[in-house]
Order: sequence, then structure tokens, then C-alpha cells
Amino acid sequence: MTASAPRVAFLHTGAVVIPPVADLAREHLQGVTPINYLDDKIVADLGDDERAGSVPERLTDLVRAAASAGADVVMFTCSSISHFAAPVGAEVGIPVLRIDEAMADIAVATGDRIAVLATLPTTLTPTIGLIRERAELAGRNPEITSEVIDGAFAAVSSGDRATHDRIVAEAIERLAVDVDVVVLAQASMASAAEAAHVEVPVLTSLEPGIRRLSEAVAAL
Repeated sequence: MTASAPRVAFLHTGAVVIPPVADLAREHLQGVTPINYLDDKIVADLGDDERAGSVPERLTDLVRAAASAGADVVMFTCSSISHFAAPVGAEVGIPVLRIDEAMADIAVATGDRIAVLATLPTTLTPTIGLIRERAELAGRNPEITSEVIDGAFAAVSSGDRATHDRIVAEAIERLAVDVDVVVLAQASMASAAEAAHVEVPVLTSLEPGIRRLSEAVAAL
């Protein structure tokens, strides 16, 4: 790390996540210079057989750009790409963190019945995989139920945040009655957690992820 203020690069796949990440960075990463990188076609291309193969190289290029800009650590803010963090970080030679890892650890520690909700199928599978990975490390074997919420992503993509939050909140309330904890797989779903009225924790990735990032920066 340089003697000047540390630099943290955030790699986003959707512009909607940039403002809340910036707010949390100001709160938890005081004295740190943030850098934002955006490729808003990655999630769509992960679902395209012809383009999915380009994603690892694109992520590697963006992380190399971050390193060239002086970043001391990079954080992927999208759960759909979190499984690329370790191999890309190893190739570039810079720490690359997953914003959803802390959330997964909290979920595993909270209970053995976990519901995972997503608004995109490309996010659901890696999030479940991450929870299973962190559960294995913790010596746990949770029962995981999951659902892709129809219509929510289309609503938020068109700018209709209210409809998105209502649809997601309804799904949270429906699944929460049979589980110990609900996990929202995408950072863009965080606003819906406040609209749901349930008696179990509803976890989102942003704040736990940024808190863990602050610990990593302090340890550099």
C-alpha cells in the first residue's frame, strides 16, 4: 500500500448499486479514495452462451485497470460475478473481495433454514454456491430454499423502484414463515428489505460487505 491515502476500487455490473455503495464507503472507509468501474452488460452476457466466455477476461482487464490506478484492494459488488474474485485476484496479484461473503457468513451463523431470493437467475446459483461454501468452512449443512422473483428486475430496470420493492417484500414475507433467515442475493434488492414485515433476519450484502472491506483495508 502506498504512503498516501489507500485506494479501493469497486467493480459494478449495474449503475443502481453505485450510490448506496458510495454512501457506505463514506461512512465506513473514511480516508480512503474510492474508484468505480462499471460494465453494465456483464450480467446479461453471463446468460448468453456466445458472450459468457468473455466475462472472466473483462473482469481481469478491469481489475488490472484498478491496479494500474493505484488500487490497494478491489471489491466486486455483484453476486453474479463473486465466484470470479479469487481467480482474478490471483492472476492480477491484488486482493479482490466479494461483497456478499460477509452476508453468507452471517446467514450460516444465524440458522439452518435459509431462503435465498433473487431477481435474476444468474445471481441465484452463485449465491447459493457461496452460502454452501461458507457453510462447509463453518462445519454447517443448512437447508436452502430459493426463488427467482418474477417481474422485480424488469420493474427496477425501468425505474419503478416502488413496484420492485413491493414484489420483493411480498416474496420475503411469504418465504420467511418457514425459515430462520432470508438472504437477498442482489445488492439492488436492499431497499425492499425495509418494506417487509417479518420476524426473521433479512440479510443484504452491502453493509456487511463494506464493513469487511474496511477490516481488510485496515489490515493492509
